[in-house]
Formats: sequence, structure tokens, C-alpha cells
Amino acid sequence: MLTLYFSATGNSKYIAELFSKEMNAKPISIEEDANFTQEIKEHDTIAFCYPIYGSRVPRILREFVVKYMGELSGKKLIIFVTQVAFSGDGARVFTDMFWEGTIEVIYAEHFKMPSNVGNVPLWKPTKRRVQRYLARAEAKMARTCDNIREGIVVKRGFSRFSQFLGNIQGRAWQGNSKEPAPAKFSAEQMAKTGVKIHRQCTACNICVAVCPMKNLENCQGAIKAKGDCTVCYRCVNRCPHRAITVMRFHRRPRWQYIAIYNRM
Repeated sequence: MLTLYFSATGNSKYIAELFSKEMNAKPISIEEDANFTQEIKEHDTIAFCYPIYGSRVPRILREFVVKYMGELSGKKLIIFVTQVAFSGDGARVFTDMFWEGTIEVIYAEHFKMPSNVGNVPLWKPTKRRVQRYLARAEAKMARTCDNIREGIVVKRGFSRFSQFLGNIQGRAWQGNSKEPAPAKFSAEQMAKTGVKIHRQCTACNICVAVCPMKNLENCQGAIKAKGDCTVCYRCVNRCPHRAITVMRFHRRPRWQYIAIYNRM
């Protein structure tokens, strides 16, 4: 069994590693320099884990799936989604990238995890709240792994009602979930160029190093964005001066999730 994951600030990595340890699966971030063609071919069951954005799969993961579509054909899939509240069909929407009958979903589950959006004070994940989220996630993962071992199939988010709720925000975020690229006037498309570097920036290059899209660069002592943001919020949470914002939401963050997570 192989676990492939994309994690912006640690939540999906945490879930992916929980599952992999319990099920003796091999966890690999899609950002790693790995031979994914060979890894996928060598495993019959692939678990995908990712954060949900606007009830849609992150663009960086959609592009990965398109690249390895041929290798994934015929595989059994397990889908894990990390979310702040409720994503509707966050796990089911992953299957929209495949032709019907080319994959078999044997399990799908949603995990509530702390928010990494530091511009929203209401969602601030205190240490106590983070601990509560993690305890619940661990208990759910234990039940999930027991179900998988026993051959019990759960497909969270696959009902028509879940799909209806997911599409309410999903269409505004990405457009048609069957298309890997965002629609022209979707929020995701506009967010690609929505990065702002504030005057507090010291060009320390941390954001350049951590950006999964290689969207940031240092141009003669100034950080510039190249118009390819995937809205993972990693740079926002890692900047020591809170000097970068994304998605045209340019209120500087009041808190940073990665710091709280690392103190546990």
C-alpha cells in the first residue's frame, strides 16, 4: 500500500503518516523527488491525502494526478481529506478527474483539522483546540483502519446531497471539477496572481524555499511572485515577519499555524 499526500502546513501530512504507520504503507509527499511512476506501478492500493480548498482538490494535486493518470488507472484508491469544517463531497470530487471504471474507491473519509488561515481570528487554533482536533483524528483513523482491514467500505461525501453542498462553493472556487485547470473567472484562477508582498518583508528567502509551486523568487533583493499560487498558505504561515498574503485577502495574519503546531 502506498500513501501519496500534499500537505501545506502539516495537517494532511499528520493524517497520511497516521494511516501509513497503522497500515504499514509507504508515505511519500508529492513534492518529493521520487520515481512516482515506479512507486505507483509497484502498489495495488494507493491512499491519497490532501487538504480541501473550496470543496475542490488543490490545483497542485490535480496537476500531479493528470501527470500520472496512466499509472493510476486500474488501482484501488483510499481518499482522505482534511478540512476545517464541512466540505460536502471533498473526497468524492477527487474521482471526477478519472474516467468511470478506471479506478475503484474502497474507502473515503473526511478529517476535521485546525485552520491555517491566519487572517481569520475566529479560526485561531489554540494549543488546547489543536490537541482536541488531533485526538479526534487519531480515534477516527483507528476506526478507519479497522474498517479497511475488515473490508468495510465507507465513502464519505459520495451522496447526492453531499455533492450538491460541495458544488455550491466548489463551482465558485474552481469551476467544473472534471477539468484540471481552474475556470477563467473562478476564485482559484484569480488567486494565482493574488500574492502580495508587504513592506515588512526582509527578503529572507524562507517563502522562496517553502513554496511548493516555485512561485516566489528573489529579484535583486526583493521577493516577487510569478503568478502561479496554489493557495496553500505555507508562505503566509512561515514568514517570520508576516509580510506575505495570498488570495487577494491582504489583511496581514494575526497568527501563524505552523508555530502553534510545532510547539506541541
